[in-house]
Amino acid sequence: LLVNEQTAGERILLAGTVYDGNGAPVPDAMVEIWQADAGGHFNHPADPQRTEADPHFRGFGRANTTDSGRYQFRTVKPGVVAGNVTPYINVRIFARGMLIHAVTRIYFADEASKNDDPTLQAIAAARRDTLLAKRADFGDLPCYRFDIRLQGKDETVFFDL
Repeated sequence: LLVNEQTAGERILLAGTVYDGNGAPVPDAMVEIWQADAGGHFNHPADPQRTEADPHFRGFGRANTTDSGRYQFRTVKPGVVAGNVTPYINVRIFARGMLIHAVTRIYFADEASKNDDPTLQAIAAARRDTLLAKRADFGDLPCYRFDIRLQGKDETVFFDL
């Protein structure tokens, strides 16, 4: 559980499906997220502004995919981290046949500031959409859909660390 009733910020549902190289859902993947709180701070000793972080927000979560390859997180929309220009969520994906986990980022399609983000702009324009979560209403929460394609057509952009 990333949030509780005391967590500050706009609550969102982050959901999607993990697909393999043939476009089939991956039923046994694990999606891990690490993100800043609504104020742009990480509740982690490596963040020099940790004392300003929301004590009611973990910022870290893991979700196993279902039989249909779906995952979801109830979290808050992150704020902009110092030194960056747009909010994002860090993602790691673990799945069968992968000896090393895949690392990517989720940016929000409805954030105008994404057009000024140097990391996002360094990616070929034709591939940027693979890093954008699109907003849709889902029940009582705004939902951002982010599908992860491990290989093949429209493969998600992954980063080397």
